[in-house]
Parts: sequence; C-alpha cells; structure tokens
Amino acid sequence: MKIAILSYEYPPDTGYGGIGTYSYYQARALAKLGHDVHVFAGSHTLGIQHSEHDGVRVTRVKMDGWTHRALQGFRDRRCWWGANRAETAIAAFHALKKAMKREQFDIVEFPECGADGALVTTLLDVPTAIKFHSPARLIMGIYDVPRMDREVTSFFEQIAINQCTVRTSCSRFLADEVAAHMHVKQPIHVVPNGIDLELFDADEGIDVHEKFGLPRDPDSLVVFFANRLEERKGVHLVRDMCFAVMKKYPHVHFAFAGADQFGYMEREIRPFIQANGLQSRFHYYGRLQLHEVRAILKHVDVFLIPSLWENAPYSCIEAMSAGRAIVASDCGGLPELVQHEETGLLARNNQGPSFVAALERMIEDAPLRDRVGAAARRAVEERYTDVRIAGMAADLYARELAALA
Repeated sequence: MKIAILSYEYPPDTGYGGIGTYSYYQARALAKLGHDVHVFAGSHTLGIQHSEHDGVRVTRVKMDGWTHRALQGFRDRRCWWGANRAETAIAAFHALKKAMKREQFDIVEFPECGADGALVTTLLDVPTAIKFHSPARLIMGIYDVPRMDREVTSFFEQIAINQCTVRTSCSRFLADEVAAHMHVKQPIHVVPNGIDLELFDADEGIDVHEKFGLPRDPDSLVVFFANRLEERKGVHLVRDMCFAVMKKYPHVHFAFAGADQFGYMEREIRPFIQANGLQSRFHYYGRLQLHEVRAILKHVDVFLIPSLWENAPYSCIEAMSAGRAIVASDCGGLPELVQHEETGLLARNNQGPSFVAALERMIEDAPLRDRVGAAARRAVEERYTDVRIAGMAADLYARELAALA
C-alpha cells in the first residue's frame, strides 16, 4: 500500500513526545513490511524540505507568515492550543494536496491531537485513518487554559474525527472514553503502540555515571522519572514522595528528566530538597534527547509514572523494553501495559502515599524488581514490537479499504 502519515511531531526536528515517537516507529515499520510510506511533518524552517530515512520519505512544512498572522486573534485570547491546531491543519492540507498531484495514496493516517487531518478529511478525496492518543476534549480540563481554547481546540480535532474512514486507539481505555464522552462513530479498533527493540537496545555510547552523575556504587538504587514536569504527569506528587523515600532509605537516589514548563522543579521541588539536605541524592537534568533518556533508563532500578491521565505512554513502553521495575498510576490505559504484581506495581491515581508504599516494596525486594522487569521485557517482545503493530494497522486498513470498494 501507499500510505501517508501526517504528524506535526516527528523526530528529530519536531519529535516532542509520544505522538512523534509513535509516528517514527510506525513509518519505519511499515516501510520494513514493504509499504510505500510518505510522512508529512512540521518544521522550524520556513518552506518545504524533503528528506529520506530508513526507506521513509519525509516532507517537512512550515507555512509562510500569513497563517500565523491570521490566527493572532486566538493567541491574544490565550487560545494557544486552538491556534496551533488550525495552523497545523492548514500546513498538512497544503503539503498533502501538492503531493497528491504527483502520487495517489491508498490511505492517510494521522493523530487526532494536532488536528493534522482536519482539512484533509474535508477537502481531499482520500481514505483516512485516525489514531487516538490524547483528545483535547478529554485532557484539556487538567490544564489552566481558557474555556474558549478548549472549545476551539476540540472543534478542530472533532472535524477530523467525524469525517475519517477508520478509527483506531492505542488502548481499550481510550477507545471506550472516546465512544462514551465524544460521541464518536464505531467501531474504534484497538491497535497498541509499537517499539523497535533493535533500535532501542543499541548501545548509546554514553557513560551515564560520568555524564549525569548517577552513582557507581552497586549498593545504591536509582528511581527515574522521565516526562514533562506538569500536573498531568503527577509532578505535584513527587516532592513529598522523594522526601519520604530518601529519608527512609539513605542509599536511594531520584533522577528526573523533562522540561520544567511550569516551574514546579525550580520553584517548589529543588528548594524543598535542598532545605532538607537531600540534594546529593537528587538529580535533575532538564529536557534530554531521547537517546540520553534511553541511556539513563538502562542503568536505573525503578521507573516512576505518577500521571493523572495516560493512554499508552511510550515512557512506559520504553521502561518495559529496558526491563525496568515500574511503579505506575492505575489510571487510563496504564493497567493495559502494567499488570499489577506481574509486569510492575500500580499505585492509586493521585495518591502520594500509595506511590510511596509501592516504591518501598520495590526498594526492599530485589527479586520482585528482577521478576517484574523481566516479565515487562517479555511482554514487549511478544506484543508490542514495531513490525507486529504496523502489520496490525496495515491489515486493518486493507480490510477497511476492501469493504469500501
């Protein structure tokens, strides 16, 4: 099949989070399976740039200033998310329309978040598939944004959702949430996120002890958090969590990687840690490159995911791939990845003491850490490899297209 993938987020230029990671793995895996894949992504450079990697063609687009100027009114009203969705939809439409003058695609895949497909589904005659990750209507209430921004953002995303040909979700949780709260047409097929284990397992060539100050002492234990430092990711819980655990266990270190967009780390967490004399076992690295996060992940003991809302986060899949012991929230799609007592431990959503108790179990029980970490790695090998997931998606698309014929 000839498959186009629209995703503003696409590494390395715009590889900000899980959607970019998914799009990268999906494009490469589809190409491995013999499909002709063309990715249309965002750019920081004005104009259109073409490149290729791993058998995948990539077109990056940044529209000239008229779209940005036209949406300034939204920004003046703090509607940043909505303005971004509109700008992304316009750029994706123009790039794909231009490409379709030279080639025809069997199907166009895109995420709902970003509204990459909003104009495509409206103005172009091509079958489309949407992959649900984190719909604005379900998550924006967690953030301090104006109601107008929530409504505008949800509106742009809903256009693509309502008009697409095939609908998929990374988890059963999100498929059910979308059906129940967004009145989305059925069926919504569950196609998990996949990961390239060969790429993940590659040696990053980084001495994490030298570069990041992780302890070399084999008796030390490191708990690692790698995510955006925002309330949706549970950052408001970690200050007291770190204090309770480090005071009880003098050999335990905490390490954090992620952008501190809202100042939680600098304003609240680090001053508190320093005031209590625990700074020698507390490490904050800011936002790191993906290969740096992976290098650290392979040398820590416990991976922490205290999020308030998650679908099927790559942070969890990568920790599973590394064979780490995971302590995660029992929210959203996380229990579909982390089975309690089998591939990790689940703590009660937004309940700090529950996370502390789970961390204490992991710290005190090395056989438990080894057992759940090994089981998590096996689960990825059996269920979440990139080629397996891309094959599921391609087979689904082929069936749906055949039904339309």
